[in-house]
Amino acid sequence: MATGRSHRPATRSRGIPEATVARLPLYLRALTALSERSVPTVSSEELAAAAGVNSAKLRKDFSYLGSYGTRGVGYDVEYLVYQISRELGLTQDWPVVIVGIGNLGAALANYGGFASRGFRVAALIDADPAMAGKPVAGIPVQHTDDLEKIITDNGVSIGVIATPAGAAQQVCDRLVAAGVTSILNFAPTVLSVPDGVDVRKVDLSIELQILAFHEQRKAGEEAASPDGAVPPSVSRADSHETDQGPEGDVPAVMPA
Repeated sequence: MATGRSHRPATRSRGIPEATVARLPLYLRALTALSERSVPTVSSEELAAAAGVNSAKLRKDFSYLGSYGTRGVGYDVEYLVYQISRELGLTQDWPVVIVGIGNLGAALANYGGFASRGFRVAALIDADPAMAGKPVAGIPVQHTDDLEKIITDNGVSIGVIATPAGAAQQVCDRLVAAGVTSILNFAPTVLSVPDGVDVRKVDLSIELQILAFHEQRKAGEEAASPDGAVPPSVSRADSHETDQGPEGDVPAVMPA
């Protein structure tokens, strides 16, 4: 089976916009649920609703994949699952290392969805000597002293950082120096990486703050309009609007 170093997804070379790439996993999740229910076909409207986007945007996204559906029938669910999985690079095995096996790192290690989505947790790494050798999710934790060897031996190109903020950049630098070219960062800090290295940041506190903003905004609308009506200048859709980009709606706050 191929590993992460032998192939890179072709989305960029084929000119698929980043906003479209960010939505492909949403479509895949909705399609996988339909497939599990043995649903053979789905309309663009039904799939868009399940993925939480509008149908016009979905059809435009699929046009980049060369998939246009059949009028009056819709899209073939199984074929779209395969097509999107292939485009995302999920039809092969991607070994992943998780660095930082505290509460969050352990929770990620125990997540059961990796294998079914093309990812294999190849190693768990932590700086605490007391953690070395302890099994988490059936995988023995290894010490950070061996990080470079672990990366090389397992052909890892994707690393997950779940360390405290103060240690994240050093871990990132070592991962990159060892050959990791994609990083998923859960540490509450911005990482500096060289060209050619992709970083996606997941910050739960930021997402909660955004939700708090919307809650405050909704409360203000209700206070300004006791009967529940939305003022003419503010529609319900506006409270969930996103910034407009060249490829359509782009989330107002995107991961780094």
